[in-house]
Amino acid sequence: MQFAVTVPTVLDRLIQQALHQVMQPLFEPEFSESSYGFRPGRNAHQAVKAARGYAAEGRRWVVDLDLEKFFDRVNHDVLMARVVRKVEDERVLKLIRRYLEAGLMEGGVTTARTEGTPQGGPLSPLLSNILLTDLDRELERRGHGFCRYADDCNIYVGSQRSGQRVMMAITAFLEQRLKLKVNAAKSAVARPWQRTFLGYSMTWHRKPKLKIAQPSRERLAEKIRKTLRAARGQSLKHVIEQLNPVLRGWTAYFRLSEQKGVLEDLDGWLRHKLRTLLWRQWKRVYTRAKNLMRAGLQYERAWPSATNNHGPWWNGGASHMHAAYPKSWFDRMGLVSLLDTQRRFSSVS
Repeated sequence: MQFAVTVPTVLDRLIQQALHQVMQPLFEPEFSESSYGFRPGRNAHQAVKAARGYAAEGRRWVVDLDLEKFFDRVNHDVLMARVVRKVEDERVLKLIRRYLEAGLMEGGVTTARTEGTPQGGPLSPLLSNILLTDLDRELERRGHGFCRYADDCNIYVGSQRSGQRVMMAITAFLEQRLKLKVNAAKSAVARPWQRTFLGYSMTWHRKPKLKIAQPSRERLAEKIRKTLRAARGQSLKHVIEQLNPVLRGWTAYFRLSEQKGVLEDLDGWLRHKLRTLLWRQWKRVYTRAKNLMRAGLQYERAWPSATNNHGPWWNGGASHMHAAYPKSWFDRMGLVSLLDTQRRFSSVS
């Protein structure tokens, strides 16, 4: 299998960062108030709150646009025509053009790039905002409420019919004016609570509540599973040390969630996984009984529990493991609780 290598070198990144520092102040005043990605003082949380605001004010349909392979499909001529509006220095323009056309290394062979912006460089996010500002202005001209974070754009309208008209019109605009392709399979006109935006979704209530989208929960669960698979044979303390940064970062991003039950369920599932890990590590009946008694269970309960002939997952969720290793025990071990951490974020904000 061959892979395309587009990672910029240290020198490339230095030059791109210098270009970014010069260009950002030039273009920033021209960017839309509804653009939230890769801009100073703006973030995904603001975009998610704005999306909820549109739904709360009665725009109960969303046009969810997915730009197909956006960073690979950017037309260089179209992009440079937007850059020229603010950058007059020919040397800078040539440098940006060379950066865009930097060759791809695939299978050891370098090929020229005719479209797209290299991902991973400091300049690409700014260039994406420069190009898509035309989309923002078109949406504003039409009077639409929208939220855009880089190439992720949601437009909020009052009816399904209106959403379908907007989808057709904006798809044509993107393809004709900006030479970008909308992925019809991943784009949709739907209810906001049926779609995902920046990892979040929302409830159907008149005043919607933010919630963690199902795919976001599934990605966290898979990351935890991989960590636990790699940690077999390691002490539980070491496993928890590996999990905690992931849990803290995930909770920090999803601190806007207003559905506590999801976090409580994830906490319970994780503790179940860790109890299962302990049961597997003990292996022998004697070791299991000894550890259950060491954790506070009486002999009369520990031995029947250790010899129940059920598998590790069953035992990880059984009452004897819950009694021996309750939530308070994991708290003392330092395991991050998603629900407790989110509550602390809520109390601070």
